[in-house]
Amino acid sequence: MSEVVDVSKVAELDWDLPRPFVIELDVGDEAIDHYGHANNAEYLRWVEQASWEHSAHLGLTLADYRELDRAMAVHRHELDYLAPCFVGERLAMATWVIECDGRLTLTRRFQLQRIADGVTLLRARTRYACIALSSGRPRRLPDAFVKGYGDAVVTTDD
Repeated sequence: MSEVVDVSKVAELDWDLPRPFVIELDVGDEAIDHYGHANNAEYLRWVEQASWEHSAHLGLTLADYRELDRAMAVHRHELDYLAPCFVGERLAMATWVIECDGRLTLTRRFQLQRIADGVTLLRARTRYACIALSSGRPRRLPDAFVKGYGDAVVTTDD
């Protein structure tokens, strides 16, 4: 479960980019693997969760995707696992749209930090391609996606 957080609550955390969209996450028992820390697949689930919550915040919900017969399908995930997290810890996941080509693709970056000490646990990047939900085939970004995601782009040096 997550809670959308006012950026001022996590402003003291050292984010990689300006204007992060941030959610807070609690590490529950279900996230823990046989090594005693959160499983790597859980980090990916949190990436997906932050993406959906940010999209909804931008006015692009699953209902909108269905109405437009479009979706942003993952083309590539890159996850750098930097440190473990453990049950009971409170985390902050930030995401940014760093590229929207206005035609077919968009790219997000992510940063996961432990709130107690500000340690960055994960940095990730995901590239998406727009598809038609009805066929799964690549399709041009609809105007609503170009506007919503395009207006959210944060410029980076990479």
